[in-house]
Amino acid sequence: MDAPLTLVTGATGYVGGRLVPRLLEQGHRVRCLTRDPARLALDPWRDRVEVVKGDVLAPDGLAAALDGCTFAYYLVHSMGHAADFGDVDRVGAENFQQAADAAGLARIVYLGGLGRPEDEVLSKHLASRHEVGRSLAAGTTPVTEIRAAVIIGSGSVSFEMLRYLTEVLPVMTTPKWVRTRCQPIAIRDVLEILTAVLEDEPVDRVLEVGGPEVLTYEEMMQIYAEEAGLRRRLIIPVPVLSPGLSSRWVGLVTPLPVGVARPLVDSLRNEVIVHDDAAAELFPYEPMN
Repeated sequence: MDAPLTLVTGATGYVGGRLVPRLLEQGHRVRCLTRDPARLALDPWRDRVEVVKGDVLAPDGLAAALDGCTFAYYLVHSMGHAADFGDVDRVGAENFQQAADAAGLARIVYLGGLGRPEDEVLSKHLASRHEVGRSLAAGTTPVTEIRAAVIIGSGSVSFEMLRYLTEVLPVMTTPKWVRTRCQPIAIRDVLEILTAVLEDEPVDRVLEVGGPEVLTYEEMMQIYAEEAGLRRRLIIPVPVLSPGLSSRWVGLVTPLPVGVARPLVDSLRNEVIVHDDAAAELFPYEPMN
């Protein structure tokens, strides 16, 4: 019996590029959907996967991309590529949901973001992540939505922002979001969960995942400084820096473009911690601290 064929969207991204080799190790046949196949040319696993050129915003090509697939990972987002990224991401998710239903897909796995709209107004970025999950789950294809906070690993946008701020600025006058609580998780653990869910019952489900510690962004910066051999940073939160000013400040001292920095910084005001331990009960793992 042939191994399942799994479609990975967003394979050129941070998580997708690490997920593909993990799936190959587990015996999956993998097909990657990308707008620019040339971006995968240097990946060491390129010759072991099928690559299809396409875009979730161009629904006509999705039927061919999903043909013969059992599973699909939805790792697409438009933040940094479109000013109206929320609208763009919603349309892409709706297109993909309709194509998945038509193809008879067994499951979609989607990586979204934590946050509780019942407790506070979510940022545009986090609200969009939740909307994408709802759009994917609006059809008949079962959707497993994994919600995570900051993913820790070299190359992760959120981690790189904290790393640059900590390395460049021994003294920081920062927005008050440095005292917001979050529950970071290692990329290793995210990949473990993303692959483990394929063994779960195919039903619509939202799973919250995080590491073993709840930290503020200030605490995360101080931990990074210690691990990097830097002296302890002096961090002074002030209430007057708006999201716009904050994103320009981040853009000034990090390589992040403003189109990414602004929605990302705006999201840091929302507390992102795990409130439901169902994921840990379904897929026992020992998360890295």
